[in-house]
Amino acid sequence: MNEHAGPPLRLGLIGCSPIARRRMLPAIGLVDTVRLSGVAAREVERAKEIAAELGTVASGYEEILERDDVDAVYISLPNGLHCEWAGNALRAGKHVLCEKPLATTREDALELTELAARNGLVLRENFSFEHHSQHTKVRQLLAEGRFGTPRTFTASFCIPPLPPDDTRYNAALGGGALLDIGVYPLRAAQLFLGPDLTVAGATLRVDERLSVDLAGQVLLVSADSVFATLEFGIQHSYGSRYSLWGSSASVTLDRAFTPPPSRLPVLRIDEQDHAEEIVLPPSDQFRNSLEAFVGAATGPVADNDVERPWRDAAVATAGLIDEIRKRAVCVGVRDEGES
Repeated sequence: MNEHAGPPLRLGLIGCSPIARRRMLPAIGLVDTVRLSGVAAREVERAKEIAAELGTVASGYEEILERDDVDAVYISLPNGLHCEWAGNALRAGKHVLCEKPLATTREDALELTELAARNGLVLRENFSFEHHSQHTKVRQLLAEGRFGTPRTFTASFCIPPLPPDDTRYNAALGGGALLDIGVYPLRAAQLFLGPDLTVAGATLRVDERLSVDLAGQVLLVSADSVFATLEFGIQHSYGSRYSLWGSSASVTLDRAFTPPPSRLPVLRIDEQDHAEEIVLPPSDQFRNSLEAFVGAATGPVADNDVERPWRDAAVATAGLIDEIRKRAVCVGVRDEGES
C-alpha cells in the first residue's frame, strides 16, 4: 500500500456503467492522488473502446485483479454482481470502492466487510451523496438544535422509466427500484437518525412479468422514536429531496442525492412565523468520495477505527433491504405501463 506522500493509488475500473462514465471518470481526472491503470468490461471490445478514449489498458474482470499495477478497484456492475466481484477483489488483495448497494442481502454484506477487515483492506460502498457538504451542513444545524427535537424525516428519490433492456429490469442481475433507487432514502435516514432503525411497514409495486419492483414506500422508526417516511421508484417524473421536521423548525433540501458539481444547494428552513434560505457552495460529491477512499487506501494500514463505521453502515443498509422485502405488501402490475 502507498503512503500519502508516495505515488498515486493505481485504480482499475470493473464495469463501465453510465454512472462510471458520467461521474466517476471525470472525478478521477480531478484527483492527482489516483491514476487509472485499466478498464475491465464484460465485453472486451467495449473495454478496449473506453480504454482507448482514456489512454489506458483494457482487460477482463479476472485479468485486472491479477495485475501488479492495480492497487484498488472501483466496481460499477449491475447490483447483483457487486458481492461476487467485491469478494474476488478483496481476495486478490485489492482495496474496493463499490457502487451502492454493496450487496443485496445482509449476509453477503457482512461476509464482505469481515473479509476486508481480516485482510486489512479498505472496502467502501459508494454512496457518494454522503460526501456532499450540503448534508454536512444539515447535520451541523441538527446537532446545534436549530430544528428542535427531530420528529419526522421524509425522503424521496424517483426517476422516469428506463429503456426496456436496462439491467435494472433484470431480476437475475439484482434489478428493481429498491436496490437501485430506494437505498438512497434508506441511507439518508441512517445518516440523520442513526443506525438503529426499525422497519414498521413497507409496500412495493412489483412488475409480475419481470419479477422486479418498480416503486415502493417504507416507514421506519428510529431508536429515538423519530418516524421516517421514504418513497422511491423508477416510473415517475424525476424527484430527489428530503425534509427533516423538528419541534421548532423544518429543513428541506431539493436535488438531495444527485446534484451536479456546479449546483448551489439551497436549504430552506421554515418556522411558524419565519422562513429563510441558506445558499451553500457547490460540491463535487464523486470527487469527494474518491478522495476519501484514496486517502484511506494509501495509508500505511487500513485503520479499523476509521473503516468500521463505513462497513457497519453497509451491513445496516443491507439489513434494512432484507427487512423491507420480508414485510412489504406487494402490489402486482403486469408491466410499467399498467401501473
